[in-house]
Amino acid sequence: MANLLDIRRRIKSVKNTEQITKAMKMVSAAKLKRAQDRVINARPFADKMNQVLSELAAQTTDDFHHPLLDKRGDERYLVVLVTADKGLCGAFNANLIKAAQAFVKENPGKLIEWITVGRKGRDFFRRRGKIVSEYIGLTGKGRVEFEEALEVANDIIKRFTEDEALDKVFLIFAEFKSVLTQRIVTEQLLPISKTTETEETSQIAKRDYIYEQPPAEVFRRLLPRLIDTQIFRALLESIASEQGARMTAMDAASKNAGELISTLTLNMNRVRQAAITREIIEIVSGATAL
Repeated sequence: MANLLDIRRRIKSVKNTEQITKAMKMVSAAKLKRAQDRVINARPFADKMNQVLSELAAQTTDDFHHPLLDKRGDERYLVVLVTADKGLCGAFNANLIKAAQAFVKENPGKLIEWITVGRKGRDFFRRRGKIVSEYIGLTGKGRVEFEEALEVANDIIKRFTEDEALDKVFLIFAEFKSVLTQRIVTEQLLPISKTTETEETSQIAKRDYIYEQPPAEVFRRLLPRLIDTQIFRALLESIASEQGARMTAMDAASKNAGELISTLTLNMNRVRQAAITREIIEIVSGATAL
């Protein structure tokens, strides 16, 4: 059985860890509130922009071509993986990496290249895939600006438009649902998909759009901005998801530390009681012998 000194040292160590996890939980809670507000404000604009441009693209004629709309082959993919820069956020990074691995398994024989946003994804695929670009520090500070997302989006657009052998671009990120729930999303980013024909879209297709500028000019300006907006939203979603996962993980760690302290304290009291009892028995035995 461990002696009292060892148990007291361990209790002190666990208490220090508990203080750290409680502080990290409070920091994540503060960052989460700001990140959640930015996500909620960004979603309507991103969703509406995607809807309108998809509807416009669906009504273009067959002879209309744009590098971000034209379909290509199905052999070479570029995958943008958004992870965190730091750990201590539960299974957040592990789930994203598992989703990336599942994507590779679901597309056997494809040549897959990676753009990693976040240190964890970069470290994992550094020796397991071909990384063409990496972005570190965008999500680690808990806030991302549109100019930073624009840098990533411009890199993606440049690679897709200049490299005709690149067939599709996919985006993998964590969508924020709640503090306890983050949904892993894998979606095709390029070429931009057109609205599929459903009952709802058939009604939308009846709308007649009047272009103040030629369609080619409208798409030339707006389609790149759609990619910018989608990347910016993905980064905002990832930050909010990361902070929510870290807050949940630190809360669980604090509760586990409290339970461990209670268990160690109980063991310490038992050891001390056993030592006192043993000393009393020795004194009584000595007195009886005399």
